[in-house]
Amino acid sequence: MKEKNLQEANKDIIRKYFKAIDEEGKIANAEILNEFLSEDFVEHNPPPGIPANRDGWKQLFTMFSEATPGYHVIDDLIAEDDKVVAHVTAFGKHVGTVFGIPATNKEFSMKGISIWRLRDGMITEHWVQSDMVGMMIQLGVIPSPNH
Repeated sequence: MKEKNLQEANKDIIRKYFKAIDEEGKIANAEILNEFLSEDFVEHNPPPGIPANRDGWKQLFTMFSEATPGYHVIDDLIAEDDKVVAHVTAFGKHVGTVFGIPATNKEFSMKGISIWRLRDGMITEHWVQSDMVGMMIQLGVIPSPNH
């Protein structure tokens, strides 16, 4: 029973994390991440040029908050041991430069799957796979394979 309580608690942390980043993303307050990411946080799939640590995640948060403001919907949330897995849809509007791509002012959605490892109520590791190609097609940066 204790393990199930830990898994539910970890899922609640991830729910609170998304609520906080969606709210604080409106003002690009990357310091909110200190409440969720441990000092020794490791990002296992960092974008090129972004450090694989908490400071790198703050850089990424600020870039996306300013260039693609929006929100997240948790489509599914699964917990086992010290990990939580989520299928998430991000919704945003491309109003600023992101990864060198100037604003298109187009709205987009992007699906992704994230895995977090938690320890003592903090996120210590993160893995993510997102449909970046789908987002680029929606933004008109790359052509749709159907055209």
